[in-house]
Amino acid sequence: MSKIALVGMGLVGRAWAISFARAGHDVVLFDEKPDAVDEALRFADEILPDLSANGLLGGTPQAVRARLRRAATLEEALDGASHVQESTPEDVGVKRHIFTLLDALAPAGAVLASSTSAILPSRFTEALPGRGRALVVHPINPPYLIPAVELVPAPWTDASVVERTAALMRSAGHAPIVMKREIDGFVMNRMQGALLEEAFRLVSEGYASIEDIDIGIRDGLALRWSFIGPFETIDLNAPGGVRDYANRYQGIYERIFPTSQWRADWSGPVMDVIEADRRKRLPADGLAKRQAWRDRRLMALAAHKVRAAKDIGE
Repeated sequence: MSKIALVGMGLVGRAWAISFARAGHDVVLFDEKPDAVDEALRFADEILPDLSANGLLGGTPQAVRARLRRAATLEEALDGASHVQESTPEDVGVKRHIFTLLDALAPAGAVLASSTSAILPSRFTEALPGRGRALVVHPINPPYLIPAVELVPAPWTDASVVERTAALMRSAGHAPIVMKREIDGFVMNRMQGALLEEAFRLVSEGYASIEDIDIGIRDGLALRWSFIGPFETIDLNAPGGVRDYANRYQGIYERIFPTSQWRADWSGPVMDVIEADRRKRLPADGLAKRQAWRDRRLMALAAHKVRAAKDIGE
């Protein structure tokens, strides 16, 4: 297995550490704040036994933990790395600075990947001498539980780098979304954003409560979406498949479309309604506990999907 360097050890960086170490890689952790590396290693000590108990580790917690080590300097972290995963703050100036360093210090054959969820790769890689080896590899957090990961090339990213990175992700148990070119929001934020925009509109205009909308997704659409996507959903929801579905139901969405061509201000009056309802259902001091509950549910779902794939098929 190869050496992978992680640069930036916040929530995303520490999650990547679990994902890559589980896949058998030698994972080196670096952050300019040593406490962040300490916290990442403590997190690994806490989460690895839970993953093992759910059959999601592929080895013992001790074996996976042994693949994680800290680096005292950026140069040490990058030395001999074949893949560099950067997870620093979402600031284009920060990205430009760190990628200048990565391009200068990483081995010539190393892929330089950013975990950014919102910044186009062209905005921080254009001036790099080695810009052809740089791209975005954006995980859906936490990546050790959610396989999908977005691969977003800049206009100058070498096609072989994209292919190589997709292969690495698949070998680590991920499901890469290989984009053909960059666009604001990539795939996931654009899809999620479309859903959130409609949810805000429905609440803002008083058509439904936030709980009713959550029910519609949680106890409705998401049950199918947890194992098939929207295109396969409609392919299976009409006797003649996807074209038959479009012929039958396109008119519904044509009627809806004109009513969706405006934005509810997320920070406007509608937020008072949404926040009050959410805090009534979950006080602010219960957020961390509920987040841990969410991750345990994700572990259970991931374990179920592994079993179901074996018993029923993909």
